[in-house]
This record gives sequence, C-alpha cells and structure tokens, in this order.
Amino acid sequence: MPDKKVIPIGIEDFKEIIDRNCYFVDKSLLIKDILDGGSKVTLFTRPRRFGKTLNLSMLKRFFEKTVEDNSYLFDNLNISRAGEKYKAYMGQYPVISISLKSMKQSAFNDSFEQFKNLVQTEVWRHKELLTADCIMTANKNTLKMICNDTADDSIYWTALRLLSDCLYEYYKKKVIILIDEYDVPLENAYFNGFYDKMLDLIRSVFESVLKTNDSLEFGVLTGCLRISKESIFTGLNNLSVHSITSSSSSDCFGFTEKEVCELLDYYNLTDRFDDLKKWYDGYLFGNTDIYNPWSIVKFIQETLSGEALGLQPYWVNTSSNIIIHELISKSDRRIRDEIEKLITGGSINKPLFEDITYVNMDVKSEYIWSFLLHTGYLKSVRRYMNGIQTYFEAVIPNLELVTIYENTFRQWFDDSVRAADKSVLLKAVLNGNAETFQLEVNRWLLKSISYHDGYENFYHGFLVGLLEFSDDYLVESNREAGTGRSDIVIKNVLTHDSAVIIEIKSADSERELDRLCDAALSQIEDKQYEINLKNEGYRNIIKFGIAFCGKRCIVKNR
Repeated sequence: MPDKKVIPIGIEDFKEIIDRNCYFVDKSLLIKDILDGGSKVTLFTRPRRFGKTLNLSMLKRFFEKTVEDNSYLFDNLNISRAGEKYKAYMGQYPVISISLKSMKQSAFNDSFEQFKNLVQTEVWRHKELLTADCIMTANKNTLKMICNDTADDSIYWTALRLLSDCLYEYYKKKVIILIDEYDVPLENAYFNGFYDKMLDLIRSVFESVLKTNDSLEFGVLTGCLRISKESIFTGLNNLSVHSITSSSSSDCFGFTEKEVCELLDYYNLTDRFDDLKKWYDGYLFGNTDIYNPWSIVKFIQETLSGEALGLQPYWVNTSSNIIIHELISKSDRRIRDEIEKLITGGSINKPLFEDITYVNMDVKSEYIWSFLLHTGYLKSVRRYMNGIQTYFEAVIPNLELVTIYENTFRQWFDDSVRAADKSVLLKAVLNGNAETFQLEVNRWLLKSISYHDGYENFYHGFLVGLLEFSDDYLVESNREAGTGRSDIVIKNVLTHDSAVIIEIKSADSERELDRLCDAALSQIEDKQYEINLKNEGYRNIIKFGIAFCGKRCIVKNR
C-alpha cells in the first residue's frame, strides 16, 4: 500500500518507531500520568504483549539526558500538547533501564548469568562513569570489574544501586529507574524449580535500588502480576500499583476502540471491524474497554502483505500458555466443569486477589482464577463484596481466548487418550460388548469439554481419537460404503478376521437417545455399509449404533 506507514511488528524501541515513520498509537500521556501521580515507585501490571516494553522505551527517551536531542521524537504526540510543565522534564535525568524478560533459563546459575549480562550492558551504556574524576576510585573499579566480567557474584545483588549512586554523583540529578517485566524471572523459576533462589535475588536487587535509595528520583516497573506478599516490595510504602482493575492510566496499555477504528480507517480495513471486535476485544482495564494490540497489528500486517489466512489466535504464539495447560491437565471434575462453562459463554464467580504468590498458585486453589484474570486469560465483568472478601464475575474475553482454551484442552485430551490403557475398550469393541463399550465412552465423555455444543462432528472426532488403538487396527472416517458413507470403520489389518462399523447420532434430549441409537443401526443395514468389507474378505463384522446427548451416550449392537 503506497505512502502508508509501516506496521512496527517486533519493534519495541520507541525511537526506532518514530525515526522509521512507523504507525504509532500514541500513549505518551502515560508520561503525564506518572508525573501527576508523584509516586516514588509505580508498578503497572498488564498481560504480555500489551505494550509495556514499548512504553518504558518511550519513558526512557523522554526523560533521559543524552548528548543527542531526542525532543523531536515527541513533537507531534499528545504529551507535547499537555503543557510546558511536562516538557520541562524532557531530557533532564540519568536513566537506568533494564528488562528482565530474557531471564528464562532452566537453571538458576544460567538465569543469574543472564542477569549479570543485563547489568553489564547497562553499566557499559553509562561508560562515562568509568573515567569520571567525580566518582570514587573504588566505585569506578567495581564498575570496571562488572564491565570486564571479573566482579564477584555478590556485587550484582546491589550493582544497580551502585550504578544509580554513581550517576547521581556524575550528573548531580537523581536517577529514574525503569525495570521491565520484573516478574518473568519469578514465573520461570517457579516452573523450573528454583523459585526461592530467584526470589532472594529479585528481593535484594529491588530493596537496594528502590527501597532506601537517596539517588532515586522515581522508578517505574512493569509486569503481569503484583507479587508483594512474598516481600519483594517489603517496606516500600510509596509503591503505587496500577493493575488491570485500576482506573489510573487504564488506556495507556493496549488499544482502545477509538484507536482500533483509526488504525483500520488508515489502512482501509474498516469492513473488518466487527470481526476484530469479536476476536480481539473484551479486555477491561479499570472501566476502559481494551483490544489486544498484538493481535490487531499482526492481523493488519498479514492482511496488508496478503499473508492473512483469516482471523487467527495470534496471542497464543507470544508465550507458552503453560498456566492454561497446567490448569487443564491437573484439574479435577469441578474445575473442568467451570472451564467448560467459560468456553461455552458462561461466567463463574471467584474471590479476587490483587497480590498473587506463585507458591500458592496451585491449580486447585482459588488464586489460579485471579492469576488468569491479571494475565489476560479472563475478564472481570462485575466486582462485588461478600463480607470482607472481594469477588469477581469472570468470563473469557473474546474468541481468540476461547480458541486458546479449546486448543489447549484438545491437546491435553488427545495426549491423555494416547497415554491411556484402552485394552478394556478394545476388547469390548472387538467382542461386540455394547454395555462395556458404553461405559468406557461415557467415562471419557466426563473428562471431555463439550465446546462444540454437542454437534455430531464433535462426537465423531471424539470417538475417532478414542478408538485409535494401535497400528494393527485401521480407523477410517466417512468411508464410502454400500449406498452411502459410514461414520467410522475399524479394521484389523494384520489378520483381516474382523471389522467394526459404527454409526453416530446426536440427540437434542436424552429421551431421544434410545430411538436414535436404533435409527443408527437401521441405517447401517439399510445402506448396506458392510458390502465393501465383505468384498475385502472380512467375515466377522460387528455393527454399533451410538447416540450422544451432552456427556451421555447409549450404545447398541447388532
């Protein structure tokens, strides 16, 4: 598309976006919110890929004192029209900016090495300190050891505090500290078994640089969760937390509907608005309706390049979604019923916890639902008090998230079926034992989630997966047979001595199960589904009719 700005996929440096004349959704009034708020330390918690890194990059470019004048970056943005008192802060402060999102190693030592690299890179960025006369020799030597990778490991626990003190001494201005994705190392450590060690590191780093730091002007942190009960922020009385339930800066992360409409209008895609709303809208930050920004820009970028294959769950590829897999794979019947209710458009009511601890985040605890809320997998449509406890009514925000839940459940279910001992089921099918066949299918139905509203093709796929026993047995679907197509045929390809024909019906009520089961058997006979099998040499042919309704089925044979 000629003369149109580029969609900045994968670009998280604010300066690069402006310099390359990419399309930028203006979130610069976040600067005003932070300055007006006056907090010593501000924590913004938002889901992954909702603009946290880009916003911190914008803050860095606005506040940092550099040789190069960066004021032009903000010439046409909202902050430039907010008043002269805000412009006065531009380019006036030394800034420490560090992102912990890369600390995802499988062992603590490797993760700590990554942290050391991050600190080393930030010290090198301020290499003017290494030769400055105003900096104490001992401090310069420590900074040099960090740069040369010869510093003792213990130095890194307070290295950011040392760097801030040196910057204050050099610039005679207090330091702004920006820490992106502060909780990524903790989440990673939790799932890899070294949580306590990582907790000690993060706590020590934050206490030294944020708690009693006379060199600090203010700090801004971002993450998915507020993890305060674990004492990361102990004693930090001036911490201001803006979570997804807060009204402050609620429109500064993610896209508002107005911003989405402007994007679509700019790229002549306004006809896709209704589809995008169903798929990527539905988040609620404070009282502000928010769209998933990553999915919106990915859709537009692929559409403009001609690569779009339709609406996709783009967000599923931004992280492991491990917590959804954990929830489903370790859940009991009660939790699976609640997930099914959510997937089919219902809501559940759960206690709301603002402070999440990974330690008590067992999938069967009530904390898991607040975790899903804060990380973007659920939406709160209502909050209310019951005694002293706050509760929220939760729904799945949009079709993209429904797809993620469905696909994750389907993968878990398929894995469970493949790993299960199905010898009892196999014996029942091959022996024509309708009663045991029925019991086994009903047992698996109770473990499933009926996210296709009981359509016959859902039951068809469900049964095909369940009946895949081994390479000795070939399972065929919708096979041409007689005067029609049989739903499922199972053949013993090793001995050719037996085969099974299964016809499936879906009922609207359990009262119809018996009648439809008989109708399925009659269809096998009427359409002569067994003819081809007889021509192939099969003589022992077993016929089953199965009728489903919800999570119950009836099986008959002939």
